Parts: sequence; C-alpha cells; structure tokens
Amino acid sequence: MYAKLMNNLEALKLEKMSSYIPTYLSMAAQEQIPLLDALVHLTDKEIVYKNEMASKIQISVAGFPFVKRADEYDYSFQPSVNKAQIQDLCSLRFIDNKENILFYGTPGVGKTHLATAIGIEAASKRYLTYFISCHDLIQNLRNAYNENRLESRLKHYNKYKVLIIDEIGYLPIDQLGANLFFQLITKRYEHNSTIITTNQPFSKWGDVFSDATLANAILDRLLHHAHIIKIVGPSYRTKDVYEMIQQENK
Repeated sequence: MYAKLMNNLEALKLEKMSSYIPTYLSMAAQEQIPLLDALVHLTDKEIVYKNEMASKIQISVAGFPFVKRADEYDYSFQPSVNKAQIQDLCSLRFIDNKENILFYGTPGVGKTHLATAIGIEAASKRYLTYFISCHDLIQNLRNAYNENRLESRLKHYNKYKVLIIDEIGYLPIDQLGANLFFQLITKRYEHNSTIITTNQPFSKWGDVFSDATLANAILDRLLHHAHIIKIVGPSYRTKDVYEMIQQENK
C-alpha cells in the first residue's frame, strides 16, 4: 500500500507531499495524529510549496534586471525616501486601487531598485507583472505598428496587473513613439497599475515626448491616481566617494 501511495502522489505531481510523507508517517503513527489532521497538514505543505514555486516562476518571467527587496534599500543614504510609504506600497493595496507609482530623481538614487522591489513583491503574490525599459517598450510598439499588429501588442502589455516602465527621459522619444506610448497608457488607465521611473521633472516631459500636448495627456492619466516619490540625494554609484568626503569634512 505504501508503494501504491507513493506512486499515486507522483502521478498527481504532489511533489512536496511525496518527499515529506516518509518521515511524517512515522511521526503521525508515534503521536497518534488523527487521519483528518494528518491529511490537512500534508495538503497544507503541498499548497505552500506550490505557491512558492508559482511565485518563483512569476518572478523569473517578469523581466526584472535583478532581484532586490525593499528592505535591501539603504534608507539612511537616501533619507528623502519615506520607508513607511515604501512598506505600504509593498502591501500592494495600490494594485487593488488601480493606482500608479512614479519615482522621480537623478540617476543612481535607487529608483529602479525600489520599482523592482515593489514589482517583485507583486509577482511573488502572483500578480501578473512585467518590467521593461521605456526605450525597449517603445521600440516593441513601433515594430508592432510597422507590422500591422499594434492592437495585439497593446493588449499584451495591457494584460499585466503591474507594468514597470523604467528610465523615461534618458533617451528622446519622437512623435510616433509618443503617440504609441500614449495609446498604451490610455488602455491601462483606471484598469491596471503602472510604475514609472524617470530622471526628468514632469515639467520637462514635453521635451522628452517631443510634444507638449501628448506629454500632458500622458501625465494626466498617470498622475490621476498616483503615488509620486521624489528622491533627492547622491548616487549610489558614487556612494564610497560621497562617504569619504563626509568623513573628511567631519
């Protein structure tokens, strides 16, 4: 019967139960654990395992540039960042509220780290999440437009509960790119959450998108239900130099 049980577990792909049950059966017999309690315990183990595996898969296919959590961020180096606010965003209430998050700051202050950390939290809770640079996103939309499959590509990006668009403002965007980006943001508006990182103040987005009217229309939709996090501080890339100067000035 034991061999039959193990074969059944393997056939049903109950991997955690299969690996756990040999030692658990002995313990259950010794402690005279009721059958119902034993089954609940074993199925709980399998559910936890399957959720963990699903979370890992979601994270692996989300396109994150790295895996970093919010508690790895150096808040002492960037005191302008409200740690409690980041922790609240990691609760993922913003997804249910269909709110956006916009990180603004000069290069190197940790915008991508925080955006990724929130995205990883969402993916680990099995929200469909995707990370992409603004340049790659617009290039993909442009290719779809040229191949007469734009609507399909817009639907693809619109399906994500959380779409992280990194580095708006690092490269100029022409009129067509701005129009394609506007169409995507319009589709996602009040349906799904978008996380943005940018090094440009919103007053300069007219220059970024080569069209002030389109830029304002994009911002109008992004900012309507949004958490805006402005990071003011030195770059992490020059952290060692910065800290050495601080020491010398003491």
